[in-house]
Amino acid sequence: MGYGQYCGCARALDIVGDRWTLLIVRELLVSPARFTDLRAGLPGIATNLLSNRLKALQADGVVERRLASTGVVYALTEWGAQLREPLMALVRWSGPLMARGPAGDEFRPQWLVVPLEGFLAGRTVDRPTRVALHVDGATIGLDGGPDGVSVELDAAGPFDAELSATGQAVLALVAGARSLDQVLAGGAVLIGNRPRLEAVIPYGDPRTGASASSSVGESGSTSSS
Repeated sequence: MGYGQYCGCARALDIVGDRWTLLIVRELLVSPARFTDLRAGLPGIATNLLSNRLKALQADGVVERRLASTGVVYALTEWGAQLREPLMALVRWSGPLMARGPAGDEFRPQWLVVPLEGFLAGRTVDRPTRVALHVDGATIGLDGGPDGVSVELDAAGPFDAELSATGQAVLALVAGARSLDQVLAGGAVLIGNRPRLEAVIPYGDPRTGASASSSVGESGSTSSS
């Protein structure tokens, strides 16, 4: 039953406000997925609940079924994909909640895709630069250029720079909560051109956009901790 209110917020929540619904959207913002892939990416959800949520999202025009080379997949409709921006805004708002770390919570590398898109939205790079983030066995590619930064899961090289770190460290870096030096001191490993990594992921105060990396030179470097 809906809220029964003639209000955009209420009507949006009638569709996406149920438990698990926005997390299903999060998964499909990365790529279309089979039912089994969605189930694996949503630890804790019951199979019948996932099925019911998908049926409801299809009925509301948010999700559709498609035939792919791997079989039937679920994908966001054009209207459903418009949830990317509000979801990215929600992720940016969640920054203080993430500061305490995972505290035993589940984590999947693909859950970084939407946060990375959110924190790097509007970021431009002076020349094409390709960076890799290696997190828990997955490689997330960041392609930066004058038109912005795109995020790709399971990306392939070559890369200008590669950072191997925990998901928490990556979130802290892109949110401006920790500097690259702090992330490296915490156990992350950087290979390649450090200034190009900092060109894509500047660190500083996320409230002001001030970058602590603006004075770094353009020479390549290889760093590790």
